Amino acid sequence: MLPEEIITLIDNGKPQEAIEKLRKLVTKNPHDDNFYYAMGRLYWQLGDHSEAVNCYRRAVEINPDSPARHALELANDVFDFFNPDLLNP
Repeated sequence: MLPEEIITLIDNGKPQEAIEKLRKLVTKNPHDDNFYYAMGRLYWQLGDHSEAVNCYRRAVEINPDSPARHALELANDVFDFFNPDLLNP
């Protein structure tokens, strides 16, 4: 579960500040998959998809049943999407 302070930052549209707080929490609690999952979601929202995937993967390494598993699958679906019509306008 995320601390209230981080939830407040997210709710107030301050994802970068929330990420900084999460990084500190990850340093103190490196085996808590929830922090990595939350950080991944924030990175995805910010458009940093590669960093989001890294966070999701780390969360799944820690806890194979983490909700990050589903997020990682969805991210891979996005990356694997191919639309030939977009290549031939």
